[in-house]
Amino acid sequence: MEHLQTLKKILDIAIEQKASDLLISVGHPPVIRITGQLVPLIKEKKITAEDAKNLALSIVGDDEKKKLYAEKEIDFSYDHDGKARFRVNIFFQRGALSMALRLISSEIKTLEQLGLPAVLHEFTTKSQGLVLVTGASGQGKSTTLASLIDEINQTRAVHIITIEDPIEYMYEGNKAIIEQREVSVDTNSFPAALRAMFRQNPDVIMVGEMRDLETIATTITAAETGHLVFATLHTNSAAQSIHRMIDVFPPEQQNQIRFQLAGSLLGVVSQRLVPRISGGFIPAVEVMICNAAISNLIRENKNHEIPAVIETSSRDGMVSLNRSLADLVRKKEISLKDSIDYSLNPLELKNLLR
Repeated sequence: MEHLQTLKKILDIAIEQKASDLLISVGHPPVIRITGQLVPLIKEKKITAEDAKNLALSIVGDDEKKKLYAEKEIDFSYDHDGKARFRVNIFFQRGALSMALRLISSEIKTLEQLGLPAVLHEFTTKSQGLVLVTGASGQGKSTTLASLIDEINQTRAVHIITIEDPIEYMYEGNKAIIEQREVSVDTNSFPAALRAMFRQNPDVIMVGEMRDLETIATTITAAETGHLVFATLHTNSAAQSIHRMIDVFPPEQQNQIRFQLAGSLLGVVSQRLVPRISGGFIPAVEVMICNAAISNLIRENKNHEIPAVIETSSRDGMVSLNRSLADLVRKKEISLKDSIDYSLNPLELKNLLR
């Protein structure tokens, strides 16, 4: 019990300091991350291997403990006395336990509050198709997805099912009926949940992460068969996302998948969080909308030409990453140096800013 109280005290400090993350690691005091920077809590004592074990095991049940020792790492969400929720990962390193806790905001922000382009609203009005939200770890994908799902919840009487690992944002049903399934708590796996979903009568599906061939294949099928599907991928651009989805399939299936994707993909939002001059972070985004030109390029396996179409299709609401970065520099939201560091094509960005 005392170990749980110690952990709760540290979590209270993290919330009070507006931290995004908390790290518990042997040989260091607890460390929080504030606007990207690691800050050690120097008033707290250094963590021993025994401390790390006691703190970690204070918030896991018997089933999670068995899984941790069998698989050497576990992911779950933790509700801290109703004050905040954390996404928790406990893992072994050099034989000792470590913890990484990510603070999940209880408030689901609108697209405007997040600083995302207005064209994203269009994705929430569709009746079927696939929308991908992509980016590296910790770049705000879950937050953007939550905003899109909650907008549907506030505006449409539909049945929404989410599959998450773990559940992050908690939705309160408004016009929609929302059911949230957590992998290993409510279902055994993403593929199992997706297979079962066809019998659960959803209109809108949210897939927390597409990790394997079966999940990707079933997600594409769901988008083709009259469902609006939102999913995430760990990729850096629209072109890379399409390549990744096709590339997981055996060569003899890839052509068929290209045709399925060309017909069912609505768009891709790729984002990265860039440090704001005034503190905190702001998203820079690439938005690809799957129009006739993009569909043709996917069918013909010309993914490398997609960036050029995005660059020249701003009339259709498309946004290239460099235009997004240049816009943020002009609005004095981010520094010139950061815009160049976060660009995939710095030379082109410099030309845009001239």
